[in-house]
Amino acid sequence: MPTLLTEAKLSERDAAFAQELGFSTIRWQLTYDRIIDKVSSREVQSIEPILLNGIRLGVHQLLQMRVPAHASLNETVNLIRQACGEKVVGFANGVLRRVSEKSFEQWLEAITDGLTSQVEILSLRFSHPEWIVRALQQSLKSDGMEDDLADLLGSNNTPALVTMIALPGLSDRDEFLNEGALTTYMSPYGFVLDSGNPSEIAEVRSGKVRVQDEGSQIAALALVTSREIQGEEEWLDMCAGPGGKAALLAALARANGAKLEANEIQEHRAELVRKALRPFPEVTVTTKDGRDIGDTTPNYFDRILLDAPCTGLGALRRRPEARWRKSAEDLKSLVELQFELLQSAYHALKPGGLLLYVTCSPHLSETTAVISRAIKELGVSVLDLTAELNEQYFSGSLPKERKTVQLYTHRDGTDCMFMALLTK
Repeated sequence: MPTLLTEAKLSERDAAFAQELGFSTIRWQLTYDRIIDKVSSREVQSIEPILLNGIRLGVHQLLQMRVPAHASLNETVNLIRQACGEKVVGFANGVLRRVSEKSFEQWLEAITDGLTSQVEILSLRFSHPEWIVRALQQSLKSDGMEDDLADLLGSNNTPALVTMIALPGLSDRDEFLNEGALTTYMSPYGFVLDSGNPSEIAEVRSGKVRVQDEGSQIAALALVTSREIQGEEEWLDMCAGPGGKAALLAALARANGAKLEANEIQEHRAELVRKALRPFPEVTVTTKDGRDIGDTTPNYFDRILLDAPCTGLGALRRRPEARWRKSAEDLKSLVELQFELLQSAYHALKPGGLLLYVTCSPHLSETTAVISRAIKELGVSVLDLTAELNEQYFSGSLPKERKTVQLYTHRDGTDCMFMALLTK
């Protein structure tokens, strides 16, 4: 989308409109398809994709944007005429006019009428695949928050504000706060833009300021501030792509006399890491298989960040397409990879060192289940990260019944990051 917007040379207002239209149509795809099914003479799966996408765009404008109904109809029909030809215009026009006869809330009632499964109802009302609804339900239940499921699903459909980080030693967030930016609640280096394009900020272009969710900022900070730094420590970011956490770690390493290695196995992502680390030429960027690092450098690193590949269910508000790209079948291979990487990181950790295991997912299979297996098979020790973060960043708001930390978008205003601080 950023590339398309740049190529189109749209004004800021039109770019915002295009982004809302594109992202939110993808976000609400499941719900819109069920609505289209109610009024169409053809089943949704039989409608050719370009035509269907055009209709979906029109449905979003009609039901959830402030565009007048006649303008939504005319512009969408003209777009479909241009993209698909005249022969389907009548069909598209008929579907959209039928959709326009009810409000969004009335359609939600219509498509869930008669359903008895709460999971299926929530799936349609909030446009999440049922397996994701169940996963979030189980995660919340494990924290005694099962009544929050609708709130969490709703937060995934609310576009996130743009959260930034002023990298310590390179930039000062107070300058942005003085210019009207909003402060972050937990991170001492974060701020929030309520409007504007971050890429137009000079310090963003130079790499001194970055777009980064506050949960990600806290994850990097948790590894560094949980214990006083002793001398010239060796740090590793094992799965560093695309480089956001690595940049913050690099700034903190420079300030504290530590040495950082940023590793990313995929070359195109490693290139993103190099770009993120342009202000830090002293950082070594490698492209090793993280599963081998424990064998090649055993008992070597003082601190390791393992931001493991995961389903990304914790960032659905930022990546609206992610809910359709992943499936429950992806979990088995991902969870095995997560454990293999954790095992390698544990072997690479010095005795007494700190290892932070992170996923941007609240799915229990990717979070507490991995840690439970590591306790059983590797003998890892789990430190009380909840107590540490409550004292330093969260002012006691995290639930104290657990040592690991699960952030939730609707409660904490961050992506749903999971963090476990380990040692040996």
